[in-house]
Amino acid sequence: QVQLVESGGGLVQTGGSLRLSCAASGRTFSSYTFSSYAMAWFRQAPGKEREFVARISSIVTYAADSVKGRFTISRDNAKNTVYLQMNSLKPEDTAVYYCAASRYGSRSPNDYDYWGQGTQVTVSS
Repeated sequence: QVQLVESGGGLVQTGGSLRLSCAASGRTFSSYTFSSYAMAWFRQAPGKEREFVARISSIVTYAADSVKGRFTISRDNAKNTVYLQMNSLKPEDTAVYYCAASRYGSRSPNDYDYWGQGTQVTVSS
């Protein structure tokens, strides 16, 4: 059984920062296996489709144009954890943020095998 648990969401004012964490556990995610997975963050605002935010493979990172220069994805394979540092937050960043894992990685949510339950991020104007 694989489990991804997000934390770190909350309410923040425009221009503020938050750091999301996603801890992976389960038989699939031994400390060796976790490092071989591409990990990603997606978000979904009310009435909108789930959209790609950022992903990280072993060392390479990718980010959506809407968050480049503001959000940074990183991972700690020893802790089976992936992070999303979000700076200069805007009201349009308000969404539920999901962590996901894939053996291959892409920008499409359809390519991800495992998902967390999501954490709410609300940015007030």
